Order: sequence, then C-alpha cells, then structure tokens
Amino acid sequence: MQLKKINPLLQKALIESGLTLANDLQEGTYAAIKSGADVVIQSEAGSGKTTTIALHVIQRLDKPFELSPRALILCNDKDKVIAMVEVFNQLNKYNALRVYHVHDRSDLDEDKNQISLGIDVLIGTPNQLTTMFSSAGFDVNQLKMFILDDAEVIIKNRFEPKILRLSESIEKVQRIFFCSQITERLENVANNIMIEPLFFETEDQGD
Repeated sequence: MQLKKINPLLQKALIESGLTLANDLQEGTYAAIKSGADVVIQSEAGSGKTTTIALHVIQRLDKPFELSPRALILCNDKDKVIAMVEVFNQLNKYNALRVYHVHDRSDLDEDKNQISLGIDVLIGTPNQLTTMFSSAGFDVNQLKMFILDDAEVIIKNRFEPKILRLSESIEKVQRIFFCSQITERLENVANNIMIEPLFFETEDQGD
C-alpha cells in the first residue's frame, strides 16, 4: 500500500496478500490513527475494517517486546475473533508479533497461562477479556491501543458496563472504535472514555 512511512515488513506482507492500494477507509483514516488520536470510524461491512485494524496494530507495535500485551482488540463474538486472527496471521508473518485470542468458550486458566508467557496483541470477546483483566493482574500500563470492532454491536449487546470498566483500568492508551453505524449510545460511550475523539464516516466498499 502507498501509505506514508509504512513499516517495510508490513508492506511486504500486504503486497504478497494482494493489498497494493489503500482504499478510501485506509487512506482517509491512516494519518489520524497513526498520530495516536482517539478515533471513531464508521464504514460499511466489507469496507476493510478488519484489515485496517491489523494494519495499524502491526504498524504501531512493529516487533515482539517484553511480556504484557500492548494492543487489546475486542470483538463481539467468537466468529469475529477468529476472523480477526486470520487477518493478523496473513499480515503479521514478517513482523512476528505474538498474537493470542480468547473467547467465551476458551479455557480461562489456560488463557492466563499462555498470556503470562508473553504476547503483544490480545484479541477477544468482552466477557472473557474483562474477566481476565480483573483477575490475572496484567500490566495494563503497557497497552498502547484499545480497539473495539463492531463497536455499536458490542454496546447494543449490553457490554457497555464491561467496556467502561475495562477502559477505566487503563490510563494512557489510544482508543479506537470501528463500527458500521455511529449510534447515539456509541457516541456517548466514545465521548465518555475518549480524549477529544475524531469521527470519520465513509461508504467505501473496497477490500
């Protein structure tokens, strides 16, 4: 992709995956996300939100580092978690970030044990992630990115208290919401936990 100062290892994986051109979503939000600003991004299904998330996490974290996760990605359900992991597997093969995923049916004790060995990116459902962070004593101060995929669906499904509780435990972190629709409840949550959030809306249907 022709994006400014993109990580060369990430660029190599993108090209090998056939992603040679940034679509409107990726091009229009790249600078804002890369700057570290809190953002809410609305785009239709199929517009490349998952790829955009993986791209920016890999770009920001670059390579494995220490033990505690530095990016936390919340997905609505197990299927969304698996889909996110598959994109990371595709784009992360040269940066080799340690990606681990959890969901409501994964074994909590095993998840804790694996994460304690050291990871960079943690992807999971709101229930499992909030349970883990409330009981496992992870160093949340290492987190650089706090991302919600399908944020309006997560909030609609009554995970809002868990999101707020988890966010409150993290001080300095970039918060990013991706959604298909910016609802009033989503906007309220964003304004509650974000610092001067930027809002983007796009109708791009690219990959």
